[in-house]
Amino acid sequence: MKFSVKLIVKEIIDFLQQIPPREKIARLTKLTEQAHGEHAEQIKYGEAKIRKVCAARGLDWDAMTEEERIDFIDDLVHEDRECDR
Repeated sequence: MKFSVKLIVKEIIDFLQQIPPREKIARLTKLTEQAHGEHAEQIKYGEAKIRKVCAARGLDWDAMTEEERIDFIDDLVHEDRECDR
């Protein structure tokens, strides 16, 4: 039998304040490592998607300068509306 407990952020922080310092550091370190791993996966996913969008438009993301990339993303964000340039 599985069950779950839903806690609000304040309750989680209160709980963490009650555990011994070494255990607190271990838990927070683990959470930080997980967050970094999830962030890295999101970055890889986003990079793969933007490369596909570029390729579909005949562009090479890796060959673009930083300014070209910024302009490309800006155009993507605003492609549904007319913008004055």
